[in-house]
Amino acid sequence: MARIKPQALLLQSKKKKGPSGVSVNTIIVCILIVAVMVFSLYSTYRYWFRRSIVQTQDDLSTSKAIERKKSDIPKYALISTSKGLITVELYKDGSPDIVDEFIDFSQKGHFKEMQFIRVIKDSVIHGSKVERPEATEEWTLRGKHYSQLDPSLKHEAFMLGTSKVKHEGGGFDLFVTTAPIPDLNDKINVFGRVIKGEEVVQEIEEVDTDDHHRPKTRVQINEVTLKQRT
Repeated sequence: MARIKPQALLLQSKKKKGPSGVSVNTIIVCILIVAVMVFSLYSTYRYWFRRSIVQTQDDLSTSKAIERKKSDIPKYALISTSKGLITVELYKDGSPDIVDEFIDFSQKGHFKEMQFIRVIKDSVIHGSKVERPEATEEWTLRGKHYSQLDPSLKHEAFMLGTSKVKHEGGGFDLFVTTAPIPDLNDKINVFGRVIKGEEVVQEIEEVDTDDHHRPKTRVQINEVTLKQRT
């Protein structure tokens, strides 16, 4: 029998040996890696999904709160005076900051017992707790001219406004026009109009005044009540 050389035996053993198999440990490691990746992805998905739900709920809550806040804003002011009641529609959309300030002063009782310190016929009635003659000086000079104006002018009578000049101490005065004023916005910040009680405004306008347009008898605002509806 012929003897097989050692080199031939080595080659023959290599041919018979099959491919090396993957170890169990390697398979387990791969499975663990895949499981960790899947778990991480699932956890990330759940986190962002829950966050989106919470964010949506917060947005809805905020939106509802804003809607409730808007619906709670008074649209009308009932000004009770010693001559009668004046109902004013507030221009919240046109003058939001002024209306907010007026509402704040009303809720604090600022207008209680406020006097009409100037009454200028065919021009304005002016209520204030601060005596400032210069505030009505220009109105006095033009009062007669205003009474001759076309009533179809944009700035008509019975508009409610406040002075553009801030008072010391943070006061808030009121002007109600009794005639069309062409340059009204140059004089005051308009934030409403009288919708009921025009005859009360006219009655105040007719009171006797001195040479400085100060009423000879006390005419005042008793209180201001804010309403959603008239």
